[in-house]
Amino acid sequence: MTTPEHQPNDPEPTRPPGSAAPRYQDRVYRSPAALVGGVLLLALIGWLGIDAVVTGEGRTPWLALATMLLLVPLVVAYTLRPAVYVNDDRLRVRNPFRVIELPWGQVASLRSGFSNEVFDESGTKYQLWALPVSLRARNKAVRAETRAAAQAARAARAGSGSGSEGSGSGAGSGARASAGRGGLGPGGVPSGPKRAESDRAMDEMREMHELRQSEEAAQGEVTVRWAYEIAGPAVVGAVLLAVLLGVG
Repeated sequence: MTTPEHQPNDPEPTRPPGSAAPRYQDRVYRSPAALVGGVLLLALIGWLGIDAVVTGEGRTPWLALATMLLLVPLVVAYTLRPAVYVNDDRLRVRNPFRVIELPWGQVASLRSGFSNEVFDESGTKYQLWALPVSLRARNKAVRAETRAAAQAARAARAGSGSGSEGSGSGAGSGARASAGRGGLGPGGVPSGPKRAESDRAMDEMREMHELRQSEEAAQGEVTVRWAYEIAGPAVVGAVLLAVLLGVG
């Protein structure tokens, strides 16, 4: 559902003058499904719109241009634009029409329900558009963990039933049970419980919040910037389309 990645060059101006640089580059969370859907929608809009501009007659080219001017920014806003940037000092949420920067010291909680949200100390809620909640992915993760637990239980019963094999067999079955319950995975590495991608991303951000909320570098004010570069063209396209339809 989401793809964490490291971004070497952060395009957004986020750090106040004189603040210490983070120890790590921003980690970026996006939705691959939204990115793919956005590219496909833009390709479809471009194909239909350019065809109407080239081959259309009368007001058709103007209507096509106005429609494209309205739809393209909206598609970009809701599919390609949303992202969550995380580093040692702050959480930056890039939503369709706003960019919210929250120092960890100002983050009160990160909550997951039917949507993923962050609350600041004043109680204001900001939705994380880049981390959509997938109930299907959650149910799939629960089913996978249930199957692993059932397999571990069967292995434990089989091991306990073969008493002639002694304590060596019991230790082996115990290790298998521990792995099935999210204990030790392959190579003795803790695997943890099975989680959906967006839930894992929220867990990582909660852990970062717990570690960094009291640090001096993670203090500051919450800032919100509106994305006029997205809203402006969409408004112009809507007005132009309304005028063309009104005078027709």
